[in-house]
Amino acid sequence: MTTRVPRRRTETRRRLLDAALEVFAEEGFGRSTVEQVCERAGYTRGAFYSNFASLDELFLAMWEQRSATMIDGLRAAFDEAGAGEVTDVRSAVELLLPAIPVDDAWYRVSAEFTAHALRNPGLRRRMTAREDSIAEALMPFLEGLLTRIGRTVPDRAALGQALIAVHDGTTVQCLMEPGDPVVWQRRTELAVHVVTAYSAESRGA
Repeated sequence: MTTRVPRRRTETRRRLLDAALEVFAEEGFGRSTVEQVCERAGYTRGAFYSNFASLDELFLAMWEQRSATMIDGLRAAFDEAGAGEVTDVRSAVELLLPAIPVDDAWYRVSAEFTAHALRNPGLRRRMTAREDSIAEALMPFLEGLLTRIGRTVPDRAALGQALIAVHDGTTVQCLMEPGDPVVWQRRTELAVHVVTAYSAESRGA
């Protein structure tokens, strides 16, 4: 019994998170209710509140889950990179960038939640801290690749924030014109320019 309860709870949370993404994307975060999420997941309000205190908490858990998945993808791309695969900043960016997803449903949900958080100082602080932690988790992989080509990052925080800005800004453009390869190529080009601008040749390289 002691091993089955945690598994059941994990499954309940997973189904609630999956259902919430669908509901938020379809209805909009501000118009979604706990009842809608529960109905989509097939659970009662009791099951919801035994896992999350509110829809805000559920969103933040969803963001945590997606961030962990992204970091796993970055780690896999980094670990699989061959010795000669990264020869310059462009090749480093082209290796890691595909592991950072551009997702229509998630963008709609996260954009709405960001607007919601801007009206709530407590949520704003939590989102800022979460973005900082995501950028911090990304940096070891990028710095590891840059080290291979004799470059270093003088200001990790500045580069992390700049890359988040690149991702956020180009995501909406890519989603508006998903079939246009030029838009996607510009996303890559901008990332290359930013990484080049915020890194420098290592001394003695």
